[in-house]
Amino acid sequence: MAKIRYLVGDVDRSIEFYTQPAFASVSREDLTLLLSGPGSSGARPLPDGRQQQPGGWNRLLLDVEDLPSRFAKMKQAGLHFRSDIVTGPGGQQVQLEDPDGNPIELFESASKP
Repeated sequence: MAKIRYLVGDVDRSIEFYTQPAFASVSREDLTLLLSGPGSSGARPLPDGRQQQPGGWNRLLLDVEDLPSRFAKMKQAGLHFRSDIVTGPGGQQVQLEDPDGNPIELFESASKP
C-alpha cells in the first residue's frame, strides 16, 4: 500500500477538503494520504531547528520493520538523515535524504497488522 504524508496547517480543514465528493476519501484503494497537523510527531522541528511546514516537506513514506536496527545499519553505511528516530502515538519515524536531498520517511507503526 502506498502512503504519502502531507504537512497541513489545519487537519480538520484538510480532512474536509480531501473528503468532499470530488476527492472520495483520505484512504482510497492502495493509497493512504496522511495529513499531519502542527501538533503531530511527524511535524516536529528537526534537530537543526528547521521547522517543517506545508508545501515543502512532503515525502515518500515507507513502512519498515525494526526501525532502530535498520536506522543503525543505514547510518553506519553513511546515509544522510535529517533527524534521529522520533516516537509518537502512531509509531516511530525517521527522515532519510536521497542523494538529491529529497526526503524519505521510514515509518514503523505502533500497531502491528
